[in-house]
Amino acid sequence: MRFARRRATAAAVILTAGALALAGCAKGGGGGPVATGGSNAPTKQLENKEVSSITVGTAADSTGPAPAVEGSKSGGTVNMIDRDDFSHLDPGRIYLNYNSTVSLLFTRQLTGYRQEANGIKLVGDLATDTGTTTDGGKTWKFTLKDGLKWQDGTPITSADIKYSVERLYAPFITEGPTYVQQWLVKGDYRKAYEGPYKGKSLDAIQTPDDKTVVFNLQSAHPDFNFTVAMTGYGVVPKAQDTKEKYDKKPFSSGPYQIESHVTDKSLDLVRNPHWDPKTDPIRNAFPDKWHMEFGVQAQNSTERFLADSGPDKTAMTFHNAIAAERVQEVLNNPEAMSRSLQGLTPFTTFYNINTKRITNLKVRQAIIKAWPSKQMQLISGGEVNTGKIATTVMSPTVLGYEAFDLYGMLDKPTGDPEAAKALLKEAGEPNPTVVYAYNQTPTQEKITVAVKDALTKAGFKVVAKPLNPATFYDAIGPVDNKFDIYWGGWAADWPTGSTAIQPLFDGRLIADNASNYSHLNVPEINEGIDAANAITDPVEAGKAWAALDKKIMEQAAIVPEYYQTYFGLYGSGLGGVKFDPISGEQYPLNVYVK
Repeated sequence: MRFARRRATAAAVILTAGALALAGCAKGGGGGPVATGGSNAPTKQLENKEVSSITVGTAADSTGPAPAVEGSKSGGTVNMIDRDDFSHLDPGRIYLNYNSTVSLLFTRQLTGYRQEANGIKLVGDLATDTGTTTDGGKTWKFTLKDGLKWQDGTPITSADIKYSVERLYAPFITEGPTYVQQWLVKGDYRKAYEGPYKGKSLDAIQTPDDKTVVFNLQSAHPDFNFTVAMTGYGVVPKAQDTKEKYDKKPFSSGPYQIESHVTDKSLDLVRNPHWDPKTDPIRNAFPDKWHMEFGVQAQNSTERFLADSGPDKTAMTFHNAIAAERVQEVLNNPEAMSRSLQGLTPFTTFYNINTKRITNLKVRQAIIKAWPSKQMQLISGGEVNTGKIATTVMSPTVLGYEAFDLYGMLDKPTGDPEAAKALLKEAGEPNPTVVYAYNQTPTQEKITVAVKDALTKAGFKVVAKPLNPATFYDAIGPVDNKFDIYWGGWAADWPTGSTAIQPLFDGRLIADNASNYSHLNVPEINEGIDAANAITDPVEAGKAWAALDKKIMEQAAIVPEYYQTYFGLYGSGLGGVKFDPISGEQYPLNVYVK
């Protein structure tokens, strides 16, 4: 997050998929529509119909109200139970998906994501459309809708948009994304501009009238309209900005406003009377109130959802997954399964292959061929607890994702030692030594045994090096680390290839503690990244990123592990509960009390 990216922590690999996003600095976004029913699906998923398409909407798509929800009705109170209170409510300080989910209820952005029956669509939220650019993405213009108001009834203007971005340069804003801040100024953005609190404004943002805002970027960013859909770029009114205190009680531009917030105990939301659903293509606001309770561990929330009594009948959770020890019980309970949610998060986990140390391509390919994916999945609790076996760099939640399996990982998920031996023979290294670094946890100790066994059968000599989970990234971070294979995970900040591929595989970004942990540096891939970043059409850009995905896999820079999944429950008294393909959590904007 300090580098404006989201990565899974090394410790997260031992958790359930639902807990993954809560571990460390990165809570993932989401992907894939809801799939209710059993999760004992076959491993082979190249034609997976759960994958949600992502498209860019028109001005017509950006008009309100939000799409109708069959059977919905207004009124009542939704109870939300979860493990943690929200660490930040100031949009400028939000980077974690848990915080982003609640923010959807009271903070709006220029653009946002609308859930539809056939996928996800980027639409104008405060803006009349998803923005326009006439110079390849260097200059972006947005026009605000009529009828936008704050919770006190004052109008939301272009000056509010400009101010909301300017305040992100203030010293106390350190937790949120930094893309836009960096793109608007030259050099170190912290030194280039100090924020608006001393009267200085940012010339790179222009507001020719109350409805128009123009961003003049230092270089072209064709997917800037996806960037400003991040909750971290939510709108904040100058008249209500209490600086650090704003984090406790932000001013609403959405359908609800905060009534009370008792830290680590509860949060209560009531209707914002000045929110106009005709301006909002994203948010339905069926309940009258939201009551949120914190400090509920996964085991407890699972028990409460299974009991389904009293106030818990109208309860949901944003993040808590089904407790690992209760998964099988839920799978065998048809009634509980009828109110369960499953879906792909945007996290893809993988094992980096250090290309700086293992320079022979055939050796790297042999590692992938020999990899015991299925054994590792079973040790970790099965598909429900881990996710689907991955075969690509990009998650199916990323625009342009194409399914392929270059190494037959789905056909032979337990590994193919004979094919690996053949590759090592071609490489002229029939018995290479590899150093496998891993987190020293009980689960990872068992996985290490499986990895050693599989690689040894293929002819490798494996040296296992246990690492402290608390300092795992410190150990693998140096470019000259002494390890050949080590775990990693990643989620794109928005669902395009630019944040899914470039941070991990651009050879020009190799540095100590940088995100290119495989140290891949292939000129053709570097050039392809630049070319893909310059494509303005999102569909064509998606194709370019998918082609790069295949080139990276041809280089065998990683062993894909899982497309992480979420599996959760909600109360029988609620309708419209969905899995959010952006946050990877339960989605609050279509929920109603039956």
